[in-house]
Amino acid sequence: MNTIVELNNLLGYTRQHSAYCREHFKDVAAPISALTELPLIDPEQYWRDSQHPHQWPVLSGPLEDAMVFKTGGTTGSGKLSLFARAEWQTLVRDFGSQLTAQLNPGDRVANLFFVGDLYASFIFLHDALAHVKTPVSEFPFTGAVDSAVLAESIVAYRINVLAGLPAQMLKFAAWLERQSRILEGVETLLYGGESLFAAQLQTLQRVFPNARIASIGYASVDAGLIGVSTRDCALGEHRMLERHSVLEIIDEVSGAVIEECNRNGRLVLTNLTRRLMPVIRYPVGDLACWREPAGTPMRKFALMGRSMNSQRVRVSVLSLDTGDIGELVRKIAASDGWQLLIEQRASKDLLSLKWVPCTRTADISQASSTLRRALINQYPLIEKLQSDQLLELNVIACANDELTCHPRSGKHQRVVDRRLYDHPQQGQA
Repeated sequence: MNTIVELNNLLGYTRQHSAYCREHFKDVAAPISALTELPLIDPEQYWRDSQHPHQWPVLSGPLEDAMVFKTGGTTGSGKLSLFARAEWQTLVRDFGSQLTAQLNPGDRVANLFFVGDLYASFIFLHDALAHVKTPVSEFPFTGAVDSAVLAESIVAYRINVLAGLPAQMLKFAAWLERQSRILEGVETLLYGGESLFAAQLQTLQRVFPNARIASIGYASVDAGLIGVSTRDCALGEHRMLERHSVLEIIDEVSGAVIEECNRNGRLVLTNLTRRLMPVIRYPVGDLACWREPAGTPMRKFALMGRSMNSQRVRVSVLSLDTGDIGELVRKIAASDGWQLLIEQRASKDLLSLKWVPCTRTADISQASSTLRRALINQYPLIEKLQSDQLLELNVIACANDELTCHPRSGKHQRVVDRRLYDHPQQGQA
């Protein structure tokens, strides 16, 4: 496949049919010879009006033969992400074909992802498993399954693969530990939707002592397929699938494209398979670094946390929109100085909203309390995660100089992710 030819075809189509792309690429001379000739997408501008697909300028056609999902928040506030049905089938076919590498013939897979309320993950895995090139069986439990029912089913049906979000697996592991149970028959844990960290890994290994733990792959409802997982990937590592999506890693300050290994930058995706909702040089919100030199087929990369200007922040099963949070801080505290700090203590995520009071803030303590309530109202899952001991939310008033700045640009970072993303290589099975 000639990537530049495919890209020029995509560019010509989207310029003709998408008002957003026509304006966004108006200064680009066609044909192009490199991705770097195209401007990066500004996610805030890109997603404006996405809740109203009939007037969203990004779309290249009407909403009449599509799969419709949301990217985060509640159904009312979440942004919509659309795939033409043929594009969805391409996505699940390519993902399922690569997922074959993580499964063995005869595996019995418990699908523990979430379904309903416009969530994509359960349907995505269900459809992808239909394209796995080895015989496997699926047990479609969903993430809402009761832990006792799941434990008994794993034993009764000899289920040996669990696939789901890290938060749900950790919740199940905590229940097993309280019951003093160990499930030795589980041979593989495939996680997705969020990174898995060292302390969490140890928790899972205590109750699933014979399980190999690996990423199921790297995809998002907004960007589509970003990376695939193979047996030689350490936790946090994935490989680019060039026929589907092209990845770049770009310096956060200079904007220069990074080609050398082990240097962090913004991960930027161009999806070659989507036309209804074009995704061309889109910052996915993560930091990453290359693990293999340029020119390596299916070049390996590693996730290294959230970028400082990420619009969407994933913490456990939460998908937080920094634009929405900024509006809450301005409305409640009359402040533009704020920052999200993400840390981890043992198996618990620590999420802190730090904000800077202004001279008009009469009662700082009350403002912090109101901000906390507003965040929980906006993201009701916070309360559930706190009760499950998977999350701790803090709202902290601070001085301006207590907000972390980027060490090179000096700019305040909206997101500071202090979780440790380097993992040991998992044993092969």
